[in-house]
Amino acid sequence: MADHVHTGRFTAAPEGPVTVFLIGMRANRWWKLGKVAQVAASMPTMLGYLAKTPEAGLLGYQQWFGRTTIMVTYWKSPEHLQRFAADRSAPHLEPWRRFMRESAGTGDVGIWHETYETIPGGRESMYSDMPVFGLAAATGHVPVGAGLNTARQRLEADRAGHHRSE
Repeated sequence: MADHVHTGRFTAAPEGPVTVFLIGMRANRWWKLGKVAQVAASMPTMLGYLAKTPEAGLLGYQQWFGRTTIMVTYWKSPEHLQRFAADRSAPHLEPWRRFMRESAGTGDVGIWHETYETIPGGRESMYSDMPVFGLAAATGHVPVGAGLNTARQRLEADRAGHHRSE
């Protein structure tokens, strides 16, 4: 249940590097809702494909909507992300090419993305009284216990590969 609140403190349990990919769009001209809807409509197809194709490498995602949308996605590696983006049989290339042909440069709809590769010891997370969320939803949700109480301790545990509380 996505909305079930887990009382107490928790952290994520990634094993190895995780690629974080932020992506979104911005409705620059609301009166061009058709263009905005056309760009937005391709994302559910991509997410459906990725849910049915775990070997593509998507670990999890969350999204928020507004004039500027944001989706935070977690991937096994940058290579998995790049392979999906370039795969002619996956549902990304065609909508990307259509956007570049029909919308890019018009100012109607903006799109953006950022990619970050995290490494063990270079990331830390804490969730208090939250549903399973973020990196923990993508990689594992474990209680914060002895040795994981501070951000520094969680960074050190991540570096050493020890995510579980003892």
